[in-house]
Amino acid sequence: MSKMKLALDVVENLRSLADSIEILAESVTDKNDTDVEKVIEPATPKITFEDLRAVLAVLTRSGKQAEVKELIEKYDAKKLSDVPEDKYHELLDAAGKLQ
Repeated sequence: MSKMKLALDVVENLRSLADSIEILAESVTDKNDTDVEKVIEPATPKITFEDLRAVLAVLTRSGKQAEVKELIEKYDAKKLSDVPEDKYHELLDAAGKLQ
């Protein structure tokens, strides 16, 4: 084989390699985009009893004791510790509307 033929074979193989690398890079990029979308999904922050108590204490001190008591009773509770944890977010939203 002549040197020119060998050089053309090398160029052809390099082009084939470049195409393969491009396809591989696209598949990795697509997979990473999917992973990023999963990570970006917003998570609802967990509201603790202490967080809720702090917000309601501020409202109580600002003269809204009756409204706070009414909110707690809305969730069939006599005191804040009787409110189910799954209702904390709703209660916090309702308390935010009082401010």
